Amino acid sequence: MPETLLGELSQVKLFDLIKPLLVGKKTGMLTIKGDEHGEIFLELGNIVHARTPHSFGEEAFLKIMSWQTGKTTFEPDIPPREKTISVPTENLLLNWSFKKQEWEKIRKVVPSPHATFRIAVQNNSGDKNIKGEQWNVLAMANGTKTVLDIAKALGWDEFRTSKVIFQLVQEGFLEKGEERAAPGKRYVGEGFFQRIETELKRIVGPVTSYILEDRLKEFGESKNSFPEDRALSFIEALSEDIPHDQKRKEFKRTMVESLSLEKKKGD
Repeated sequence: MPETLLGELSQVKLFDLIKPLLVGKKTGMLTIKGDEHGEIFLELGNIVHARTPHSFGEEAFLKIMSWQTGKTTFEPDIPPREKTISVPTENLLLNWSFKKQEWEKIRKVVPSPHATFRIAVQNNSGDKNIKGEQWNVLAMANGTKTVLDIAKALGWDEFRTSKVIFQLVQEGFLEKGEERAAPGKRYVGEGFFQRIETELKRIVGPVTSYILEDRLKEFGESKNSFPEDRALSFIEALSEDIPHDQKRKEFKRTMVESLSLEKKKGD
């Protein structure tokens, strides 16, 4: 059977695409193509194999589940080429859930792979212990290298690098620098969030800041570097927090029009 397009990760979470396949006890190959490429194989509703160009097994699965962009397709009845995941799927998903929670904590300090960090001025002269892997990051955190630059230089993945940076910021060794735009990637302008806050305050009042913060955390993004290709799905998610149908429709229409005008100005 031909492959079926399931969705674009900028608009829907990968887990929401996988869940029906697990419940339906499907066998086949899930493919994610975007900036990165990955495959997840299912056998009778169990996840038995996953791979990316640089990893396989559970490591590859956890990495793929963190991706936020890419076209996702499913080709049924494709048997796994090999079985690199031996843990039960229920445990695998629990491991992913724990890592997801850890990511959410890290994202408060390391909001983007394009963030930069620099050595912070020390306010006290007390002795502090620095682990070996922390030294590696400190040596490269010069305020110009991004998280991805450091990860690539060290041969680490984004999660490991971000986790070490998070630790160093928490311990006072590093502070955040400027955000650098990803090559070829476009971000919304300042007017996008200004308009969102204006419209939401008019509709839902003082809870606006809490709604925005929760949704940004859910998307794993920050205001100052929000990808343009995720703006429509973000507007859709925010509209879910508006209880009145007519006001929800008005908010979506207003924000889509505003986004369209902003894009025209940027072109």
